Amino acid sequence: MRIYVAGHRGMVGQTLTRRLGELGHEVVTRSHAELDLLDQAAVARFFATERVDQVYVAAAKVGGIHANMTYPAQFIYENLLIAANLTHQAFLAGVKRLLFLGSSCIYPRLAEQPIREEALLTGKLEPTNEPYAIAKIAGIKLCESYNRQYGATHGVDFRSVMPSNLYGPGDNYHLENSHVVPALIQRFHLAKISRTPSVLIWGSGRARREFLYVDDMVEGCLDVMNLSRAAYDQHTDPMRGHINLGTGEDVSIAELVEHIREVVGYEGSIHYDLAQPDGAPRKLLDVSRAASFGWRATVPLAEGLRRTYADYQTARRTAAEAEHA
Repeated sequence: MRIYVAGHRGMVGQTLTRRLGELGHEVVTRSHAELDLLDQAAVARFFATERVDQVYVAAAKVGGIHANMTYPAQFIYENLLIAANLTHQAFLAGVKRLLFLGSSCIYPRLAEQPIREEALLTGKLEPTNEPYAIAKIAGIKLCESYNRQYGATHGVDFRSVMPSNLYGPGDNYHLENSHVVPALIQRFHLAKISRTPSVLIWGSGRARREFLYVDDMVEGCLDVMNLSRAAYDQHTDPMRGHINLGTGEDVSIAELVEHIREVVGYEGSIHYDLAQPDGAPRKLLDVSRAASFGWRATVPLAEGLRRTYADYQTARRTAAEAEHA
């Protein structure tokens, strides 16, 4: 099949593109310079000329707490447009199957743990990333609504997955705008090579998070996308059409910090900035829906962090060699 991966340069998009190619599919990609996903007319022209069979929506404006709090308008505006443009133009072009990639931040801040798919829209969101969450909820509801209106008449079959916190090779390691795992890897590595005596961590370290290795997440996406319509309907319902993907286990941020400190080999001290927010106290997903059709995560956190740090070191060496070439 000809499959369009939107956001192919991101961590998830890179892994999806590689895996789909290994499976023999023709993968269609476009850089931001080639296709601005915020431009509805440009997206319409793309779908009119490319005639793809499936779409994976891995494109998004993403970041950690600092980025979400600093750029809330950009987070909601850009992610709403990405979801709306890709979903609607894929439908107009006759694409029958699309997979929208969401985020566990869609769920209420104080949702019962582990969080079941039915918890969506049952309570208040975490304030630090509410704009991003609203955009992701809109993407889920776009898929559900197009299925409900056009499923029977046009064969539309748009699906959604909600992964827990993702990490792995190809991540963004920016100190302020990245997610927690790559930000900590970068921070500890720089502290190690500069022999900085201590590292400051935002928040108390008590918040608990679930971390999913990107390759596991991609296999989950493929499994969900390849379910028959009857099987997908069996595991979802029209108004709650998304499926959680996670490990079913969580750790405190303090435990994660110690894991990454060990992997990097940093020997200094760690201090917590209690003036900074923790975000939601806990986000652990119920993954029984995914388990019911045979998917489960296989990469343990310690092993995934080792692989991620190795990738980070390789990326730094490559960048250094390119700079001096």
